[in-house]
Amino acid sequence: MGKKRSREEAQKEVVQNDPTVDKMDEDSDSSDSDEDMDIINVDFELFNYDKDIDFHGVKTLLRQLFDADAQLFDLSGLSDMIIEQNTIGSTCKVDDKANDAYAFLTVLNAWEHREKKPVAQLIEYLSDKAVKAGDSSLSVLPELFTSGKAQVGIVLSERLINMPAEVIPPMWNMMIEEIQDAVDDKEPYEFTHYLVVSRAYVEIESSLDQEEQKRKRLRDEKGLQYFHPEDDEMRKHAVGAGTYTFTKEGDSADSKRAFQELGVKSQGFMMLIEAGKFKQAVKAIGDCIGAAN
Repeated sequence: MGKKRSREEAQKEVVQNDPTVDKMDEDSDSSDSDEDMDIINVDFELFNYDKDIDFHGVKTLLRQLFDADAQLFDLSGLSDMIIEQNTIGSTCKVDDKANDAYAFLTVLNAWEHREKKPVAQLIEYLSDKAVKAGDSSLSVLPELFTSGKAQVGIVLSERLINMPAEVIPPMWNMMIEEIQDAVDDKEPYEFTHYLVVSRAYVEIESSLDQEEQKRKRLRDEKGLQYFHPEDDEMRKHAVGAGTYTFTKEGDSADSKRAFQELGVKSQGFMMLIEAGKFKQAVKAIGDCIGAAN
């Protein structure tokens, strides 16, 4: 194992004055409270994973990422693995390192960790879903995982729902640099493929308010939409991409209703990207989303 890299100062420089989000609070003292707003600028910073701080925050975001199927995984063990690999990937936080992560990004070497329970569970699960994802290009994934000839990096990334997308390009750019540093140090991160695990959703008719629904014209099921808008750009560089149904999905999406009478049906989403196209895909994210100055 090569020397560990410390890069928190570099991370702070990348994000300290970069992505900002404006939050508006009504001025209750003003007669025009609907018009007078206070704007608060929030600075986001990237940090190395810290075993004394990040376990619960990472585990919570993993539970969100895997949605209804989170119960199928050893999320505690997976969180520990991510945190122990603390020079690859980042957490994104506000105000102080001691706070819980608002977002995280990492990549795990599937072959290197194939015998460890959390990764073995991921390999089995993702292999099964790849075959069922509706994109024949993903059907090669089980062989890539098991042949030993390929080196698949499983990319895990999640953030709080209201996080601005502008924080994402610096996280991906930082991770690419860290992977290259790790390869230079002869660490096992020289991947042939990256498998990005994410989520998507469709808006569907809710079964609530059925009488009201009968008085309205039925809508067709909406097209696929992304919880992570960068996925729409990244998939253009993938050799295969597709959605899959969660194994533990319930029959109703009413618990996730959104926008008036519509429900939200979450789905798993994965993208398989060849290593030679990965940097280009990350660059495309930055070009598409940009970053606030």
